[in-house]
Amino acid sequence: MKLQKTIKDEVRLSGKGMFGGQDATVTFRPSPEDAGIVFVRTDVAGAVRIPANAPSIAERSRRTSVKKGDVSIETVEHCLAAVRALEIDNITIEVEGPELPAPDCSSAAYVQILKTAGVVEQKNPRKEFVIRKPINVSAGDATIYALPDSDTDLNITYDLDYSDHPAIGRQIYSYRLTADSFETSMAAARSFLLEPEAREFQARGLGTHIGPTDILVIDAEGPVKNAYRFPNECVRHKIVDLIGDLMLVGRPVLGRIVAYKSGHALNQQLVRKIYEAVQQQERMDRFGTDAILDIRRIQKILPHRYPFLLVDKIIEVEGDTWIKGVKNVTFNEQFFQGHFPSTPIMPGVLIVEAMAQVSGLLFAQRLEHTGKLAMLLSMDNVKLRKPVVPGDQLILTAETVRLRRRTAHCRCQAMVGDIVAAEAEIKFILVDDEKV
Repeated sequence: MKLQKTIKDEVRLSGKGMFGGQDATVTFRPSPEDAGIVFVRTDVAGAVRIPANAPSIAERSRRTSVKKGDVSIETVEHCLAAVRALEIDNITIEVEGPELPAPDCSSAAYVQILKTAGVVEQKNPRKEFVIRKPINVSAGDATIYALPDSDTDLNITYDLDYSDHPAIGRQIYSYRLTADSFETSMAAARSFLLEPEAREFQARGLGTHIGPTDILVIDAEGPVKNAYRFPNECVRHKIVDLIGDLMLVGRPVLGRIVAYKSGHALNQQLVRKIYEAVQQQERMDRFGTDAILDIRRIQKILPHRYPFLLVDKIIEVEGDTWIKGVKNVTFNEQFFQGHFPSTPIMPGVLIVEAMAQVSGLLFAQRLEHTGKLAMLLSMDNVKLRKPVVPGDQLILTAETVRLRRRTAHCRCQAMVGDIVAAEAEIKFILVDDEKV
C-alpha cells in the first residue's frame, strides 16, 4: 500500500511568467493528509484558494490555467508535472502574481526546488485512479486515449507529427514515469514555438520579455540562437505538459496514455472525462450507485410520480449551468400499450417532458430556487430526430441559457448512444411548490 506524501519544508521560487512576463513568486507549503493540491492566489483580496482539479480548468490557448470566479492562475502545467513526478499528493502552492514563474520554460526548476524541500510520507493511503476502461477524445486529426495497462504506473506514448516542418519532423516517444527518469530525461525539455508563431505571440503582447535564448524558437534550420537539449526535445516536452495536465484529475492516474498531435485543449478534455470517471467510481464505492441524484433524491425535488416521472438518475451536474441525467426505456412503460402496440415508440412529447424534468433538477441546484417548481412556459426549436424504442437509454442534458429569479431558459438534448434523439429550447416560470 502506497502512502500519501507531502513536502517537509517550505520553499520558494521566483521569476517571470512565460506568457505575461510579470514577476511572480510561488511558495510551496506542506499540507495534511487528503488535502490534495491547492493553489492559493495571495496577491488578491481574500487569498483565493483554487483546487487543482478539472472543475477549476480555465479555457486558455496553448497553456493550462486554473480559476475560481474571476481569479485565475496561469501556466500551471510545468509545476504540476514536477509534483506528479515526485509523487507529492498534498501541497499548498501559494502564488503571488497572475502566472507561475517559468525559469527556462521547462519543469526542471520545479523539480529542483521541490527536491530541496524534501518529500515525506504521511499516514493515509494514496488515492490513485487506475484506468480500467478505454477513454478517448479527438479533435480533427488529433487524438488521445487513456487505456488500461498491466503495468501499475503511468506510461505515455506520444506521436508528435510536424512532418511539414523538417526541423522537427515526426517524433514518437514512449515514456514510463518515475521520479529519477523524469529529472534526468524529461524535466529539462522546454516549451517550443515555430518562428512565425513566436512573432505572432509577441505581436499580441505575449512573451515579449523572452527571446530565442530563453525558449525554443524553431525555424526551417532548427533552434534559433539555441540548441536542443535532447534530439527529440519537442516530443519530450509534450509529454511533460501531458503529465502536468493529468494532475487536474485530482489524483495520480495509472495506465497507458497514447496521444497523437494532442495539445493542452485536448489533454484537458481527456482530464474532464477521467475526472468524471473518478467521481462515478467514488459514488459507486460510497453509495453503491454512480448517481449524483438517485431516484429517492429526485423524488424529494420533483413532484412527479408514476407514470410521469421520466428521470431515473442524475450522473453529472455543474452548478446551475449544466446537468446530465438518464432515462432507461423499457417495454413495461405504460405508454407503449397504445403508442403503438405493434411498433412501440416513445412519444416525442414525453421525450421533451423528460428533458424538462432534468432541467427542473438543474434549476433546483441553486439554493434560492430550492422549493420552487419549474413550470413549462414555452418550447422553441423542438426537433425529434430519432425514434426511441424499448431497450434504449436516453441520456438527457440541459444547459442553462438564462436563469433569473422568476424565469429560466435552457437548451436541452436527448441522446441514444452517439445519436441525437431530440433537442429543444425550453423556458420555465419558477413558482413556489406549495402554490401549485
